[in-house]
Amino acid sequence: MPLRVRLTLWYGTALALVLMIFSVILYAMTARNLRDAVDQSLEETATTAVRSLEERGFLPLINEEELLSQFPELTRIDKFFQIFSPSGTISIRSPNIKQHEVPLSRTALDTAFAGQSIFESAKYPNEPPLRLISVPIMYRGNLLYIVQVGTSMESVGETLHRFLILLVVAIPIALTVSLAGGWFLAGRALRPVDKIAVAAQRIAAGDLSQRLSMPAAHDEIGRLAAIFNNMIGRLDVSFRQIRQFTSDASHELRTPLTVMKGETDLVLRRPRALEDYKTVLESNLEEIDRMTRIVDELLFLSRADMGEVKMESLPVAMKSLVEDIHRQATLLGHDRNIEVVLGTVMPVVVQGDDLRLRELLLNLVENAMKYSYSGGKVEISLLNDGREARLSVTDHGIGIAPADHKRIFHRFFRTDVARAHTKKGTGLGLAICAWIADLHKGRVQVKSDLGQGSTFTVVLPLAHPPA
Repeated sequence: MPLRVRLTLWYGTALALVLMIFSVILYAMTARNLRDAVDQSLEETATTAVRSLEERGFLPLINEEELLSQFPELTRIDKFFQIFSPSGTISIRSPNIKQHEVPLSRTALDTAFAGQSIFESAKYPNEPPLRLISVPIMYRGNLLYIVQVGTSMESVGETLHRFLILLVVAIPIALTVSLAGGWFLAGRALRPVDKIAVAAQRIAAGDLSQRLSMPAAHDEIGRLAAIFNNMIGRLDVSFRQIRQFTSDASHELRTPLTVMKGETDLVLRRPRALEDYKTVLESNLEEIDRMTRIVDELLFLSRADMGEVKMESLPVAMKSLVEDIHRQATLLGHDRNIEVVLGTVMPVVVQGDDLRLRELLLNLVENAMKYSYSGGKVEISLLNDGREARLSVTDHGIGIAPADHKRIFHRFFRTDVARAHTKKGTGLGLAICAWIADLHKGRVQVKSDLGQGSTFTVVLPLAHPPA
């Protein structure tokens, strides 16, 4: 069943129950109020009549004509009265009841002897119901007479009947109008959901450029559309990155395989000297080492993305770490004719993983040496600004164009200048550095210009910053 139909049915059912309960309560309250109004009118009339009789001392009673002429308040067009003796027999009654016999009930007589008034209802065949009040007239503790005032409930019954017909007619009309309005509003409310479904179908077909039009109202549907657009945007970026990553990985792995295959084919075309075979095998070994490094780094990043790389969180003395990396880098620099020097190194303690921080710094230093010119210099410095540690590696090599500053942290990205400068490198080192820094709640900043060298600065929060 469509959601629109279900919403309308649920709304209609709930509304019908509410209308029925409301109508029953309203009808009951109206009936009670009308009856209370009749009882109040009867009580006022009876009280006035009794008070008048007692004040004027009209005892013993005479015929009703003389009584009515002296006490006109005892007669009303819509009411009748009767006066009973203590034995329950009628002494006087109004002319408008002579065609009916309304005897005094036993309950009313007993209540009158107790000196109390009582309301009663009476029903006769083919006649509308009556409402009666019986009030005793007491003299020195004795019951003299019982004044009974009554009225027909026909007008009340007709009023309630008309009101019931109004409810019976009005409820279905109101329910129909409400259901139609609910159907219309449900359709309008669900229209953006239909657009989401259509967009989702197009996206499922591979069109990630689809976006939902944002409604003017910032309601639940508007927030859903915004979240959906944001999700699709992230998916689009992710798919683009995956395609780029696949292309780059294929390219990086295909290059050494092509070199290995070409050199092997060449050396196998005819018998060669042992030295030629050794040269090819050494070249193949270098390419295998490169592919192994690429696969290892890819595996590391993949595990990092899935949160499977375990990281310690311990205080790390960065000064001793920098000095250790400097000693290692100095040995590597001798082979490449690159001088690695220490700049300003301050005592700094950060919270993190010693092994990963060493890997981060070593990657930056190796990159600096790799893209420096022969005879160049690489400087390592460590500063403490009171709240953050700033670990910098500066070289005077090929540099990076400002347009590529953000792209160099993408996996497999290498500038054309870097590829021309050296064939070594996988394009994954800086991506790993950025991941390690981010995991330590830090960041990697780059300052570089093409042909003027680069400065990579790792900013890390201190383990115990001052309060």
